[in-house]
Amino acid sequence: MSTTEQALTQRKKKWYQTVPDPMVLIFMILLATYALTFVVPAGEYERVEQDGRTRVVPESFEYLPDVGAISPFDIFVAVPRGLNEASLYLFIVFIAGGLFHILQRTGALENAIGVAVNRAGVERRNIIITVGTFIYGFFGVAVGFENNIALVPIAVLIASAIGCSSLVGTTMAVGGIGIGFALSPINPYTVGVAQGIAELPTFSGAWLRTLLVVSSLALLSLYICKWVVRMDFEEPDNTKAMTKSLNEYRLTRQNKLTLGVFILGLAAMLVGVFTQGWYINEIAGMFLLMAIVIGIVNGRSANEIVKQMMEGASKVTPGALVIGLAASIQVILSQAQIIDTIVHGLSGLIEGIPGAMSAIMASVVQGAINLFVPSGSGQALVTMPILIPVADLVGMSRQLMITAFQVGDGLTNLIVPTSGGTLAMLALGRVSYVKWLKAILPFMVLVYVLAWVGLVIGHYVGY
Repeated sequence: MSTTEQALTQRKKKWYQTVPDPMVLIFMILLATYALTFVVPAGEYERVEQDGRTRVVPESFEYLPDVGAISPFDIFVAVPRGLNEASLYLFIVFIAGGLFHILQRTGALENAIGVAVNRAGVERRNIIITVGTFIYGFFGVAVGFENNIALVPIAVLIASAIGCSSLVGTTMAVGGIGIGFALSPINPYTVGVAQGIAELPTFSGAWLRTLLVVSSLALLSLYICKWVVRMDFEEPDNTKAMTKSLNEYRLTRQNKLTLGVFILGLAAMLVGVFTQGWYINEIAGMFLLMAIVIGIVNGRSANEIVKQMMEGASKVTPGALVIGLAASIQVILSQAQIIDTIVHGLSGLIEGIPGAMSAIMASVVQGAINLFVPSGSGQALVTMPILIPVADLVGMSRQLMITAFQVGDGLTNLIVPTSGGTLAMLALGRVSYVKWLKAILPFMVLVYVLAWVGLVIGHYVGY
């Protein structure tokens, strides 16, 4: 298409059809957040240390009259501060990008996926997508959210092997992990913390959460097979595409050794997560060690390892910078001291709503709060001391309130721009935030309806 034709096509588009760059979109949200600081007054809850955690004291909210207005210049200062706040996610994206670039250059991962898909049969595409979605969902249930960041590129390669776009692979991975984490019956960050505050047995009430997570993953699989596979998606480049016909793939001895190192590294990471409390820094360190060992196994010199790590990091730089820009939203909210005010106002919406509707409203409120308090455990510590007494007042069981909290907090992680883990995964999948929203928003409507039906059933069966 010529430059003139492109210009004419652009002019024919309506204003609402012109999708801004992800950086522009998030900066617009940042500006809206700044405007919000002039509407919402500053306020805070009293907090106390209990069992080694900082918890909010219910009924302790008070407005803060002496908090000054934020200057327009602070908007721009918030961006580098946000980059600093989000440095954990930035670094793991860069290191994981380097690791998978080295792994890709060895050909081991591509060969393994090519052999596996060839044996399964590419004509079984929907089965492969469904199995893959449930596997990623299992990782979300058992391992967590951010801990699975490095597994996204594998799904992209699987999608390429069955003739699908990177968007399909990213939806399979990020959606599966996100749903698994959101509705997990054994999530220590949300269920564990919330049930401790509500004085309920740890991981009790698992049956409804298990039903919700299984049915939601099945819905996601169907959605990918019927909708996402048909979506137009322009690949950023062809570096992640399969380079040969499926019947040409073979696993060499060196490939097997490389994959062995990779699998051992992932196993060591999981052991660290479950037994040593590892989080982003330790996981990133393990990825770096894996990259170096894989490079050595494949005869790379130190200079070659560094060069390939830098090449891989450069490819995920745009996505990594989006994470830092999104973190600036949280910086403005904290600086203006309006997060507690928003929590206080939203939690008040649940009071006075009887019956099953109170559970649905609680999930909506938690979803809104998740934009301002994106940490699952952090949100539990802030909102549960407030909402558990509200549940007692409106006749909702504490168990159902926690499940409503899970639905609202966990599912919105897939779309809110303040979720660093989601943006990190999108960066590794090479899918922009705008493209992601276009793909996932219709599914969010469906899964919320499904979850709300589950909450209503839970209310009427005395869950």
